[in-house]
Amino acid sequence: MPSLRDIRRRIRSVESTKQITKAMELVAAARLRRAQSRVESARPYGLKMQQMLESLAGAAAGLKHPLFEERQVKSTLLVVISADRGLCGSYNSNILRAANRFISEMPKDKVKLGLIGKKAVSFFKKRPYPIAFKIEYTGGKADLTMVKNLAADITALFQSGEVDEVKLLYTKYISISSSKVMIEKFLPIEKPGDGERSSDDYIFEPDANGIFSELVPRYCLTKILMALLEAFASEFSQRMMAMGNATRNADEMIETLTLERNKARQASITKELLDIVGGAEALK
Repeated sequence: MPSLRDIRRRIRSVESTKQITKAMELVAAARLRRAQSRVESARPYGLKMQQMLESLAGAAAGLKHPLFEERQVKSTLLVVISADRGLCGSYNSNILRAANRFISEMPKDKVKLGLIGKKAVSFFKKRPYPIAFKIEYTGGKADLTMVKNLAADITALFQSGEVDEVKLLYTKYISISSSKVMIEKFLPIEKPGDGERSSDDYIFEPDANGIFSELVPRYCLTKILMALLEAFASEFSQRMMAMGNATRNADEMIETLTLERNKARQASITKELLDIVGGAEALK
């Protein structure tokens, strides 16, 4: 049985850990509120941007834009969005497991990786997969300059023919207790089928190609920004839940150790009383 001193030391250690996990839970909750607000504000804009692009693409007969170009897929770029840190439950492991599954289902040497987040970078740099680009630290913030540069780099890889399609792998935020790992096609942008073409009669001024040269880059930027915002909200929600569980586990452990401490103290007191009684009986 552990000594009373050891039990007290363990209680102090668990109490210190509890303070840390509680603080991390509160920080994650505060960051989640901001991230959730940004996601909910950006979703209508992203949806409307996609609907507008699809509608205009369906109405523009003979449209030619390099980001709509369908070609034989010889190389795929998989953009993996992970967290910079751990302590967020199964968030990172789910992302990395989905990425490994996707790679294993593709022909050998057909996948290139774009890595966002330190966990993805540290995981894949030890494996023999070609890495097109990597961003080790985002700080849980979708900085607009970073997103613009990222969108430009990805579209440049596609337009140069280095990759023939681009897919985004991220975690979609559903609620505080729910999120889903998604793999979405990013490039080439899919035109609506014949049955989905817009019946609206659009007049393009100055011309369709001029309008799409402005609209398509904005769509790409919005698509990447939305993926990052969804990923950050999912990360903070899972970290808040993980730290909340850790805090509750610490409370339970402190309660158990407190019972052990009381038992050890009672045993110590009983032993001292028995020693006193034994000594008194010996003096008689």
